[in-house]
Amino acid sequence: MSVLPDFKLLRLALLVIAGRRFWLLPLLPLGWLVVVRIIMFMDASLTFDDTSVQGPLLAVPLTLLAVFLGIRIIAGEIEDRSLEIAYTVPGGCKRIWYTKLLAASGVIISAEILLASAVFVFITPFPAGVLYGALQAAGFYLILAMAMATLFRSEAAGAMATAAVLGLNGALTDFGDNQIRISPFWNPYALADTDPTELFAWTLQNHIGILLAIAAIGSLAFMRANRREQMLSGG
Repeated sequence: MSVLPDFKLLRLALLVIAGRRFWLLPLLPLGWLVVVRIIMFMDASLTFDDTSVQGPLLAVPLTLLAVFLGIRIIAGEIEDRSLEIAYTVPGGCKRIWYTKLLAASGVIISAEILLASAVFVFITPFPAGVLYGALQAAGFYLILAMAMATLFRSEAAGAMATAAVLGLNGALTDFGDNQIRISPFWNPYALADTDPTELFAWTLQNHIGILLAIAAIGSLAFMRANRREQMLSGG
């Protein structure tokens, strides 16, 4: 049995999620960076250093991409009127959704590599730990968007519910200026003056807590999706 992923299956999953031009998805966050560079050119007071790139330059565009991918994983079957077919696939419908989830994760990681390379070259170098912080935020909202869209059986409703949570997160953290340990956007590099031992403990708590939250939300989403009668009848 091969341990390598089935790339043909992943390609088919991306075709279902985003259509024939799915290969453009990793490039989309670069558009965000272009906008930021234009704003920086117009406003010389706007600068970024290695402690501030994680949120506004990496996590935000990756999270927006993750939300789009997340609402398509399960609710996309409803919008495309193929949900009933998914329940008849050998191996169970979860096989399809896990494949879509893996494909979406691959897109996000590819996008992060491209985006981080551009930030590193054109704006400022940054520590490697920033990459995990940005990926954590994107991963959390990928799962949350999937769960919300599944709960409401609608991509639009799922996107609005996820946007509400994202907006609340931004308001509580003052969009990155106020670091809260329970936030997926937690950035330990913004707290350089904090005792290193405490900062390490807080970061570990945040990372483990977010991973547990991702697992819990994902499990609830799949439990909801497995209720075939309710999903097909709109209950």
